[in-house]
Amino acid sequence: MLSAAEGILLCVVTSEAVLGVLGDTFIALANCMEYAKNKKLSKIGFILIGLAISRIGVVWIIILQGYMQVFFPHILTFGNITEYITYIWVFLNHLSVWFATNLNILYFLKIANFSNSVFLWLKSRVRVVFIFLSGCLLTSWLLCFPQFSKMLNNSKMYWGNTSWLQQQKNVFLINQSLTNLGIFFFIIVSLITCFLLIVFLWRHIRQMHSDGSGLRDLNTEAHVKAMRVLISFAVLFILHFVGLSIQVLCFFLPQNNLLFITGLIATCLYPCGHSIILILGNKQLKQASLKALQHLTCCETKRNLSVT
Repeated sequence: MLSAAEGILLCVVTSEAVLGVLGDTFIALANCMEYAKNKKLSKIGFILIGLAISRIGVVWIIILQGYMQVFFPHILTFGNITEYITYIWVFLNHLSVWFATNLNILYFLKIANFSNSVFLWLKSRVRVVFIFLSGCLLTSWLLCFPQFSKMLNNSKMYWGNTSWLQQQKNVFLINQSLTNLGIFFFIIVSLITCFLLIVFLWRHIRQMHSDGSGLRDLNTEAHVKAMRVLISFAVLFILHFVGLSIQVLCFFLPQNNLLFITGLIATCLYPCGHSIILILGNKQLKQASLKALQHLTCCETKRNLSVT
């Protein structure tokens, strides 16, 4: 039985998950409709669709495993359920972070303007960067397969043994670290590009101030808005992995639903918050969301009039 605090926090997690799924579904549908209308899909549009779809899967896995851990913890020790959930989780989470990294790099190369020779080379060869990151993603997946086979074999060997749970806990942290090793590369690249873009925007704003253009300048306001979006993304991105670390830590502690649900809240903040940030920060998505809200308002008004 959950306490009042645990119940409230679980409602918060569920609300975050619903908002995240709705936001990512809207992003995917809006870009798919744009493609159907224009018969053309930009790089950013493709990345947004992939990011939204993969993140919907990530949210479902987080919530599924979270509810099982809170209400039916014994199910996770049955057979290979934990291993299979981990397998699907690693695949989807790698894909989601890969799309987020590509999106950050594209924005970085598109907006920033450094005189560094490496930056100029990358800016003129965006396709090469995309292919390189695709190779890194495939490599990280391939490196995970031997570890998953080992996890399944260990599970079969320990099943039925009274010390199986203790053995599972001893190897769980190692398995999680090894299977998620590839994702750290994308996390570091994503945060570095985000930081460099923030530095560029900050320098550009200071330069515009020194030129006497003032805060009311449209370009300055756009740059300030972009900085806020980037800082929000970085904070949410870090909180996401802090939340995941808390969930893994709970596996080694006596059952503590309050701490575990707190980790879930931190984990779900990123997919929920980032989808809202993308909608508000993208002109086309923002216009599409306003049209959708106007349409829903009109439908609700017509329904109320028909009832009266």
